Amino acid sequence: MTNLRIGHGYDVHRLVAGRRLILGGVDIPWEKGLEGHSDADVLVHAVMDALLGAAGLEDIGSLFPDSSEEFRGISSLVLLERVAGELAKRSVTVVNVDATVLAQAPKLAPYRAQMRANIAGALGIKTEQVGVKATTEEHLGFTGDGSGMAAHAVALVERR
Repeated sequence: MTNLRIGHGYDVHRLVAGRRLILGGVDIPWEKGLEGHSDADVLVHAVMDALLGAAGLEDIGSLFPDSSEEFRGISSLVLLERVAGELAKRSVTVVNVDATVLAQAPKLAPYRAQMRANIAGALGIKTEQVGVKATTEEHLGFTGDGSGMAAHAVALVERR
């Protein structure tokens, strides 16, 4: 039996006026931001759930409940560092993470390199071990009409 494990994460948040748009730990200038208890970083949330799933742990809602004031407005990169700590306690190392943000706008290409670096830094891995992509949904659904954003992520981990 192999010590490799794969996990998938998915997250979605509504776009609203009056909030900062944080994706992959990058503050992106735009007219709307993602609504949520923390900074609502949909990309990092999907990455966390993929890692937790791969490690056989509970999801981010269980670890960081939105009913806790401790997590109100917190940077999702801080939460990702905590997830990395939970993995390390269990002798689980990250092999790689690959994620896709689904958003009609704004264009995310100028920010992808920094997103990758931020995620890698929080996990203590090389930037080359993190993939971040973005796509539109051709004006279809809630991401296409600008109501929200979503992200999918997959993670490969290894138990030592």
